[in-house]
Amino acid sequence: MIRIHFTAEDFARVRFAPRPAPVQELNAVFLTLFGRRDELLFGRWRQRVLRALPDAVEPLGDLVPAGEAPVFLDVLGETLDEGLDLVAAAGPEVVRSELERLYAGRPSPRWIRDLHGEEAGSWRILRRAQRAAFEAALAPVWPLVQDLHRGEFTRHALAVAEHGLGAALPALVAGTRLRGSVWEWAAPGARDVRLGGRGLVLLPTFHWTGLPRIQDRPDRPVVVTYAAGSGLPPSPEGAAGPAEALTGVLGTTRVALLRLLSEEHTTSGLATRLCVSNATASAHTSTLRAAGLITTIRSGRSVLHLRTPLGTLLLGR
Repeated sequence: MIRIHFTAEDFARVRFAPRPAPVQELNAVFLTLFGRRDELLFGRWRQRVLRALPDAVEPLGDLVPAGEAPVFLDVLGETLDEGLDLVAAAGPEVVRSELERLYAGRPSPRWIRDLHGEEAGSWRILRRAQRAAFEAALAPVWPLVQDLHRGEFTRHALAVAEHGLGAALPALVAGTRLRGSVWEWAAPGARDVRLGGRGLVLLPTFHWTGLPRIQDRPDRPVVVTYAAGSGLPPSPEGAAGPAEALTGVLGTTRVALLRLLSEEHTTSGLATRLCVSNATASAHTSTLRAAGLITTIRSGRSVLHLRTPLGTLLLGR
């Protein structure tokens, strides 16, 4: 169980990152690229990204030998250069301890040993690798990531305005709950993070579908990076096949319904948007739900439908 302990001061110091963080989003890319093995959902995206990565990116693989990035790569920064500067500003004690943790009992590449010794050339290798990785994997979709971030920012702002922070935090991250002054969620192991007046920054990522990730540095606000978006990494315009190819299989109305369900809709809302009866909309949602393309949950007297990652994959967006 992960538990984040708030003081009264911390509740007043919760803020939402105003813009996405390029280096954090790049970390999420690599976690998904090498950590997720669901080929049905991630295979096509993984193949596209791996083909695009140049040789200069290879040192980043040396920094994640166990699939977990060192904490000195875990930075914010609203631009790529700002994020890279924050990585380079990590104290030598942090860098050495993290490299020793990652390579405990195993041989390390020469440039990693140089990084451990604070050699300037090793930092140039790392910066070049991060910049090349961003240009290949994130630059083509960065405008979309920025748009998605603005949408998530708005969603959180409305939730806080309508329901208050106590309800907005659990609603922001599925599977979490706020019990008194403790925000918690189930996770392997146990960890208690005490804010102690430092405050909290909420940062969505659109290349990660796992549990929230926590950045806890002394004398800094704690950062919670959480999975947002459709559950699939964004694709550049034109990378996916046309959704019209599904029409012959699902039919025009069901494809249109899938398009609408990138956001939650009620059955009656779908009927209105599609110009069909409630009964027809209900029949279509039942068929798509049985195929695993949408999910349905009850909310009061209404039911809400939403597209699943598989539905997004088939639609190609």
